[in-house]
Amino acid sequence: MNICVIGTGYVGLVTGTCFADFGVNVSCVDKDVEKIQTLKRGDIPIYEPGLKELVDKNISEKRLTFTTDLSEAIKKSLVIFIAVGTPPKDDGSADLSYIEEVAGTIARNLNGYKVIVTKSTVPVGTGSLIEGIISKEQGGNHKFDVASNPEFLREGSALEDFMRPNRVVIGARSPQAIAILKDLYSPLYLLETPFVVTDIETAELIKYASNAFLATKISFINEMANICERVGADIHMVARGMGLDQRIGPKFLHPGPGYGGSCFPKDTMAITRIAKAAGYTFRIVESVIEVNSLQRDLMMEKIKGLTGNLKGSRIGVLGLAFKPNTDDIRESPAMDIVEKLMAEGAEVRAYDPASMENAKKVMPAVKYCSDTYEVADGSDALVILTEWNQFRKLDLTKIKKLLKSPKVVDLRNIYEPEAMAKLGFEYVSVGRGEKTHELKLKAELKKSPVARH
Repeated sequence: MNICVIGTGYVGLVTGTCFADFGVNVSCVDKDVEKIQTLKRGDIPIYEPGLKELVDKNISEKRLTFTTDLSEAIKKSLVIFIAVGTPPKDDGSADLSYIEEVAGTIARNLNGYKVIVTKSTVPVGTGSLIEGIISKEQGGNHKFDVASNPEFLREGSALEDFMRPNRVVIGARSPQAIAILKDLYSPLYLLETPFVVTDIETAELIKYASNAFLATKISFINEMANICERVGADIHMVARGMGLDQRIGPKFLHPGPGYGGSCFPKDTMAITRIAKAAGYTFRIVESVIEVNSLQRDLMMEKIKGLTGNLKGSRIGVLGLAFKPNTDDIRESPAMDIVEKLMAEGAEVRAYDPASMENAKKVMPAVKYCSDTYEVADGSDALVILTEWNQFRKLDLTKIKKLLKSPKVVDLRNIYEPEAMAKLGFEYVSVGRGEKTHELKLKAELKKSPVARH
């Protein structure tokens, strides 16, 4: 089978590469000439573990090609995946101009039956919009079907998510289109992957509903963390107690500075606009968005509570990406907090294993360092903003010597309050009632014979 994937961003590149690894002939198309030349050389413009190796393999085995010739790719393909961007407009609704442009190009190049599939996250009714554009512009000369096949890829583990998905959602009206897409995904049958086959509108909404619910879990646990701090409880034990309930589950119950990235902020805004367009107010998700914004301000209060006046201070920051194992800084809470620190007069030194080149383009005033210890050297405090694994086992004795004062604000709860206090750090985290821990530690030290001597 020959297919083409229009758009070589995160979703398009991963989708095309993984289908090629299934044994399908894939043309990945983009109008960005420089990006296509980069991909042809085997250079990957995004950070995703394992992706370069898979791209190289499928290029060498001649199943994966990159081109700017969209017309030719459409003509030789049975299935056409649309994976172009749907950025938010000023009102939060999805901008469908790229989708509309691609639909028009497909219409002008139909030369036989095709299945046109939206991979992009699109509002309900986009399938019908595409259908209408193609029907109008190609004049009924060729049969085609439109389908929805939303992606559920997590940055940092996208290959695993594609190759071993929790589910595959197919939305279509035509039995023929459904059969073709099932055949395309047939390698997943051996894994007994669940398939959800439904109408186009339902498939379009499943993606938004999934992301909105996950964002809700994040904002909920952050609200719980804020309560824990005020009553002296431990959010990790609260989350564990909740997560062991199989109706709730443990994932996305990790407190911190809030959600970010290319999906959750955009999709939560979009689903509230979808609701409003249908005459309904999605109050829960509107509150989720509000809580997420407030959480970043509360994290700033934590930093200022430990450091005092930020003007003229030097703050060391670990992590800029919105999550580990990605170089994506879009809507990153880390980047937002760095911007707030500088707005209050702080000098910021930062290190991130993958995202510094992206960060330099939008925040050149930050001093970017070669490693964690350069960040700590001479800083008034260290702030942990992204939970990269390499930050979990730092030489804390060395860090303490390098800092001007032993102050750590751990917004990802990587370290234990008691252990940090024993090492002599002034330590703040999220939702763990450090004051309670400090009092317990002081009481223990008073009882200790070593302490008395």
